[in-house]
Amino acid sequence: MAGIKGLILCVFGGTCPSCKEMDVLKVLDAIRQEKLVDFVEYHPQICTEDGNQYLKDLLGNMSIDKLYVAGCDPLMQKKMFQKSFKAVGFDKAKLIAIDVRSLTTEQAVAGIKELIEKNP
Repeated sequence: MAGIKGLILCVFGGTCPSCKEMDVLKVLDAIRQEKLVDFVEYHPQICTEDGNQYLKDLLGNMSIDKLYVAGCDPLMQKKMFQKSFKAVGFDKAKLIAIDVRSLTTEQAVAGIKELIEKNP
């Protein structure tokens, strides 16, 4: 399959105070219902060892053209995922990241939608 776009939402272990105003399932469902991407995923802490393995498994088994990750600082995401991307030959330019810390559900949905629309 070619042309796949997906969204991963990371919530920093689920205990970070910066996520207290966001309903993760509502965010994912809103993006899914808009059909802006081919899949939506949730990961509790993608920067961990199991998160990096998850990325390798996902990216090594799918032909993904754009991977949107809503989580922490976009620059940090690019640095943290470098090894996983390199291990499976995923072009880091295909990562489009957004910081959703301290956002409400509505703000996160609006920010992710804007990110996807500006980076189709």
